[in-house]
Amino acid sequence: MGSSNFKSESYKIGNPITRDMSERAFGIEKQSFDIIESEIGNHDYSKDEWIVVRRVIHATADFDFARSDKIMFSKDAIESAYLAFSKKTHIVTDVEMVLHGINKKSLSDIGLTGVCMINDPKIKEASRLANKTRSELAMREAAKVINEGIVIIGNAPTALYEVIAMIKERKVSPLLVIGIPVGFVSAVESKVDLSTLEIPFITNKGRKGGSSAASSIINSLMLMYLSKNR
Repeated sequence: MGSSNFKSESYKIGNPITRDMSERAFGIEKQSFDIIESEIGNHDYSKDEWIVVRRVIHATADFDFARSDKIMFSKDAIESAYLAFSKKTHIVTDVEMVLHGINKKSLSDIGLTGVCMINDPKIKEASRLANKTRSELAMREAAKVINEGIVIIGNAPTALYEVIAMIKERKVSPLLVIGIPVGFVSAVESKVDLSTLEIPFITNKGRKGGSSAASSIINSLMLMYLSKNR
């Protein structure tokens, strides 16, 4: 069983210079992590999983991500993210808000490419004609760069369902799906469906999720990867 009794020093990722932060900002982050660890207490996450979960809590100020709306990791989810990073692959998001929340320095340092097709003019017109959401059509449009890449769904359950369908159709084979759409319609069900697939995934229970949570997951994975490979 994991435990949040680890000292925050052991969870430091990088330093103010490598993180492009001031000493003060870096110190505030550490203080925030100390508060999170003291309030959560013991938990069942592994050390690396906890680094991810803790950053989600830091980004959202929502402790439910370690409790009732617990973040869940499939076997080898973190290792699959690292493999995708080593291939300098694409990261495909459902909405621009998730893409904007991804740390651009980490993307550049690793050599990754962020992709979001939701505002493509073709998608807007096709959505109206087909009576489908732009986010689900955007996933189809991005299919060619999803293989051996990472898909991040933070807002749209329809996008997650579309990725699940493409995986079942063997049209795409991502190395990792981060699926934590937020909402009241199909958010819970789409996450349950994702958890049944035999591919690496990170998801959570319940209705909660969103752009901040989704981008903080990939940001923490990138920071861990960079710290291990510098």
